[in-house]
Amino acid sequence: MRRIVLTVVIAMVAAGQLAAQGRPQPPRLVATYSIVARDPQTGELGVAVQSHWFSVGSIVTWAEAGVGAVATQSFVEPAYGPKGLVMLRNGIAAPQALEALVAQDPGRDVRQVAFIDAQGRVAAYTGKKCIAAAGHHVGQNYSAQANLMDKSTVWEAMARAFEAAQGDLTEKLLAALEAAEREGGDIRGKQSAAILVVKGQSSGKPWVDRIVDLRVEDHPQPLVELRRLVGVARAYNHMNAGDACAEKKDWECARREYGAAEKLLPQMVEIVFWHAVTMVSAGQVEEALPLFRKVFAREPKWRELVGRLPASDLLPNDPQLIARIQALRR
Repeated sequence: MRRIVLTVVIAMVAAGQLAAQGRPQPPRLVATYSIVARDPQTGELGVAVQSHWFSVGSIVTWAEAGVGAVATQSFVEPAYGPKGLVMLRNGIAAPQALEALVAQDPGRDVRQVAFIDAQGRVAAYTGKKCIAAAGHHVGQNYSAQANLMDKSTVWEAMARAFEAAQGDLTEKLLAALEAAEREGGDIRGKQSAAILVVKGQSSGKPWVDRIVDLRVEDHPQPLVELRRLVGVARAYNHMNAGDACAEKKDWECARREYGAAEKLLPQMVEIVFWHAVTMVSAGQVEEALPLFRKVFAREPKWRELVGRLPASDLLPNDPQLIARIQALRR
């Protein structure tokens, strides 16, 4: 047994050495359309993509707060993502970073890549052997790129939509993707989509710096689903802010944030429930009771949860109040 294990380990090490020496890896054809961009007002950086390929976001989208964003596609080489971000983090401008990586890539003719850095410098590359229709449009603070499209007008349509869109960076990225699809999109159809938006400045905590990080891995209408998920994410961002306020016992702030979440997603009982809990903690019991009633009408099991919250200081330790809430009916 020991000899077998040793043989396997040696084989694994040898395989790793071959890979490090440039052993060719099977290419993955992630034909797609994408956009990288920066919001000059907030400094936010983002990348969004749609493709007829499973889990496109896992290999195309890369971004780091205060550093930049990368989209790598066509016969994709995912290493452009982490390598590019390292170069941008070290102060190399996006055009120079992309140029350097393309120059050392033996598969450059089938690559399509776009970089944007935290200063808004942007660059894109479309290899001469990318499957038509393929091309890119570099604009101020963004680049739109596509390959294997139904029409050669897709990336220009994305550019126009991005420039005309209102709202935050997330909304503008979605608008660009939706414009690409209206223009014909991927000639093969659609399957997955993703969006990644990060803050303009790094806090040193990547989980805090990710504003939006969503993927639709496999769906008949990936952009429709992605937009729905963005709406859910916006509501839960308010929920997270409400949680932070509640931890500080700032009940007015918590009530405001939970209320904003409920307006965005009124059908989600989770949001309605915690909004009601916060109102009770803020002394607004009568206003909270209709919200509890709404939750219990849809999910009766949540009554039991009410009784567990006083021990965690999430509701007052008042048996009469708890009994009153749990007794609510339609």
